[in-house]
Amino acid sequence: MSHKIAIYPGTFDPITLGHLSVIKRAKKIFDKVIVGVADSGIKKPMFDLDTRVLMARSSLEKIGDVKVLPFYSLLVNFCQEQKVNTIIRGLRAVSDFEYELQIGYANTSMDKNIDTIYLMPSLEHAFISSTVVRDIVRHKGDASHLVPREILKFLEN
Repeated sequence: MSHKIAIYPGTFDPITLGHLSVIKRAKKIFDKVIVGVADSGIKKPMFDLDTRVLMARSSLEKIGDVKVLPFYSLLVNFCQEQKVNTIIRGLRAVSDFEYELQIGYANTSMDKNIDTIYLMPSLEHAFISSTVVRDIVRHKGDASHLVPREILKFLEN
């Protein structure tokens, strides 16, 4: 029996309730979801890669068949290494769609076996982004309603 597996990539800087919503939706479709935490030095993340992986793992340990792995390469190469040909991407708003569509086409242009599925977070989490969380945290605001409680200790530091 073959298992349906998908990769949900991102920087997860930090992981949010919106990300968890997309992962839970993906788990309804796929037997296993690999959360690929991108090295993404270009974005200059607030948290280093090891911390972002640790935050994701601690947030997702209660959800079965979700594996968190760091990756340092092109997403297509990571998919090939993991022998997975389906990518999950989250869409919060129409403004996300154009960018995500370009990335999806670019990935397929590099590997014709790659498909991208777009999932929306639940309506209550649709406005949440890691950027919003980082801005709130930088200004000493309370972001506890936007992130899994398991990562609050990381945000306090």
